[in-house]
Amino acid sequence: MNKMIEELTLNAWPSLQTVVYDGWLLRFAEGYTKRSNSVSALYACNEHHLEERIAACESLYIEAGQDTIFKITPFGPPELDQILAQRGYAIADPSRVMIIERLSDVPAPELHDIKMEDSLSETWLNTMCEMNRIAGTNKQIAAQIMTSSKQKQAYFTLAVNGEPVACGLGVIERGYIGLYDIVTAEAQRNRGYGEQLIRHMLHFAREQGAAKGYLQVVQSNASANRLYRKLNYQESYPYWYRVLKR
Repeated sequence: MNKMIEELTLNAWPSLQTVVYDGWLLRFAEGYTKRSNSVSALYACNEHHLEERIAACESLYIEAGQDTIFKITPFGPPELDQILAQRGYAIADPSRVMIIERLSDVPAPELHDIKMEDSLSETWLNTMCEMNRIAGTNKQIAAQIMTSSKQKQAYFTLAVNGEPVACGLGVIERGYIGLYDIVTAEAQRNRGYGEQLIRHMLHFAREQGAAKGYLQVVQSNASANRLYRKLNYQESYPYWYRVLKR
C-alpha cells in the first residue's frame, strides 16, 4: 500500500517535465518545490551501477541549471542514501507521509463559511500564495503544477466574518484524498481554523466516495503534526531529500 500512496503523491503534485530513466523518475519544474524537482527511485532497477546512474542524473539537473535532489523513501535501493551522503549530498526536510484510515470518523465542521471550487481560480491562487508568501515566477509555476494534474481536485477556502483565514487543495484518487497547500493566514493561526478547513475537506471527500486520506508533512512542523494526529492521521512511512548544490 505504501508504494501506492507514493504514486498518488506523484500524480497529485506533478512536475512540468518527467524523464523516466530505468525505473527512476527525474522530475523538473524550474526549481519550485523539491517534490517536483527531484529523483524518485520508486521502481526496481539494476543496483550494481548506482554511481553511474547518479552521475547521469546529476548531468541532467546541471544541464537544467538546478540542484540535484533525490527523494529518499523506503522503496528505493537500500544503499542509495549512503552513496549520496558519500558524494556530498546534504539531508533536507525530513518528512513523513501520514494516513487516515476512516474518513467516517472525522467530526463534522463547526464553522460553515467554506467555499469549494473544482478548478483553480485566480482568487484561490492569490489567497494561497499570499498566505504562503509565494510571489513572482513561483506563483505561476505553482499554478502550472496544479492545473496539470489529471486527478479530481477541490480547492477550499475557509472564511470568518467574510475574510479568508485558511485554504487548501484536496486531490482524490483511488479512494484517497490527499491534502496539499494547507495554510492558515499568519494572523489567524492557533485558533483552530486549520482543523475546521480539513474537516470540510475530508467530509467533501467522503461525499465523493473516498474512504481514506493521506498527507505529507515536515517532521519539524510541530503544530501541523499535532493537528494531524488529533484528526487521527498516523505515520505511514518517513522520507527525506538529499541535495547536491550546483
